[in-house]
Parts: sequence; C-alpha cells; structure tokens
Amino acid sequence: MRWDNLAENDPPRPGAAGTAALFDADAVVTRTFDTPEFRGVTFHEVRARSIVNRVPGVSRMPFEWTVNPYRGCTHACVYCFARKTHSYLDLDTGLGFDSQIVVKVNAPELLRRHLSSKRWQGAHIAMGTNVDCYQRAEGRYRLMPGIIEALRDHANPFSILTKGTLILRDLELLRQASEVTRVGISVSVGFVDDALWRTVEPGTPAPERRLDAVRTLTEHGIGCGVLMAPVIPFLGDHPDQLRATVRAIAASGATSVTPLVLHLRPGAREWFMGWLAEHHPYLVRRYERLYAEGAYAPKWYQRRITRQVHDLATEFGIGPAHRGAARRIPQRVEPEPAGPTQLTLL
Repeated sequence: MRWDNLAENDPPRPGAAGTAALFDADAVVTRTFDTPEFRGVTFHEVRARSIVNRVPGVSRMPFEWTVNPYRGCTHACVYCFARKTHSYLDLDTGLGFDSQIVVKVNAPELLRRHLSSKRWQGAHIAMGTNVDCYQRAEGRYRLMPGIIEALRDHANPFSILTKGTLILRDLELLRQASEVTRVGISVSVGFVDDALWRTVEPGTPAPERRLDAVRTLTEHGIGCGVLMAPVIPFLGDHPDQLRATVRAIAASGATSVTPLVLHLRPGAREWFMGWLAEHHPYLVRRYERLYAEGAYAPKWYQRRITRQVHDLATEFGIGPAHRGAARRIPQRVEPEPAGPTQLTLL
C-alpha cells in the first residue's frame, strides 16, 4: 500500500517534487474487528496531515472546500464515483473500496486547528461529498461529533450529505450548530424500490429508514432536503418509480428534492458495468450507448428526468433547495467603562 507522496486532490505524479504526503507512513495502524457489522472489513487508522481540501477548479461541485474523515465506504454502492480514489493508495477499487477503510483518526483536532487559523475566512465546508461520513465505521470511531463541535464553535457554515441514519446520533449537536450558522443537511434517496436497493446499495440503510431520518430531523427543527440520487437509467427511471419516490420524499417532510442522474467515472464505471453484466446483461449495450460520450448521461436525458421530478415535486408540494451561508455567532463586545455589555451578530 502506498501512503507517501499522495497529493491532496490528485493521484501521485511520477517525478513530481514538493508534494506533501497526506499521511505519515509510520503512523498507520491496521485493525480488524470480529463483530458482525465489521466482519471482513479492514480499517487503516492514519494521522492525516490536513483535513480541509480544496475542490479542483474543474469540478462541477457547487462548493469549494470539503472535509472527508474516511476513504473507502462500507455502503458498497456499486456506482460510487469515489472508487477511483482507492487506486491512489494501490488499493482495489472494487471489493477493496468496500472493505479497506482509511480512518483519519485526528480529523477533529486538525479541523479545529484549521478553523482557528487567521488565514481561514469561514467558507462553507461540505461533508459526505466523497464517501459517507456516517457510514458504519463512524459508529465505532465517532469522528463527526468532534468535527461538528469545531464547526459550531467557529460558527462555520457547513453541509452534510449522507445515506446513513447514524446522523440522528448527532441531532443535538446539529441543532446547536444551526443556531449560530447555516447548516445544510441532505439525505440521499434515489429510489424506494427494495429489490433495486438490495443489489446496488447493499451496505446502506433501507430507503424507508433514510426517509424516517429526514422526518426526525425536520421534526426537530433541522430542515433536511433529499438528493434523489442516483436516478439509474432503465432500472429506476420509470415514471411510476419516480412518482413513488417523490411521493415518499414528500411524505417525509423533506424541504426539497434534487434529482441527479447516475454518472459513471473511471473506476466506478468498470465496477458498475461488471455488476450490470452479471445482474442485467440485456442492459449492457444500452448503457454503452447512453454513456458513449463519457461519464455523464446525455443532456437530453438529464433534462427529462429533472423535468419529471420537478413536476412531481410541485404536485406533492415540495420545491428546489435554497442555497446560502451565514455566520451568526454572537460575539461579546467589550463595554465602554460606563455602558452595558452588547451582543453583536456577525
């Protein structure tokens, strides 16, 4: 396994000089746990050198900074676009991605140090954008409470995207953070078809359980949107399937629904197409044609799905997400000698 010379956002480049490694190679501890939920999973505990990552400028993502306390994911989603990142460590992007989990055990302290820097301007930080920060490993390592506490204490706006119902464990911390800054929570539910879920997302909570989490968050005053992702062509895109999914999302009390069609980046594409050939061989040629131009489905197809979902969202009374960021932590201002203390909102 390669730990040294790993660039923060890109794979190592032969001959590149001056690139700091993300991890200390002599500070890696490998563990396995003989419990049912972790059987067959290996954890590589590392002390990361940085935790706040800048998103490459060519990215389509609507945010600039991310925090990812884990690499690899036991959700085992066959389409996961992050699979390619495992190859940067000489790890397998298939089963290895699902079972070889890198844990950045010092993530909370690194983040707190970063947020305290005078150079940091309090930009929005997105989490769960690479692999899920509430995957099963989080139940053992408990990195997210410290991360949320650091963001709360610095009134730093953030968002979390997850398929994990474990987020409810941190509900009180999220509520506290939402009192001082903008907090965006989204749960990913691309479909409510149980048979499809069991084959393409075998390590995740059931879609119904995720929507229960949306309901709980909303009931506690934490607005929660749903990223309807991925919409899987020819398997999850029938109008009846879209209607059932949007209806269930609306019933959960979600504040918004945003559809996202399956995309197949290198690493994920090979793994997904192998799965497709095994489970739905009659669809292989259709996928080769649909994704002939690259990782993304054609614009006409994406627009069709978006239009259908938005029409259904209107029918069921939910709308698109509203973006924004705020820092509103109250700071105590030193009083004039004869005057009272005053609170100022930033």
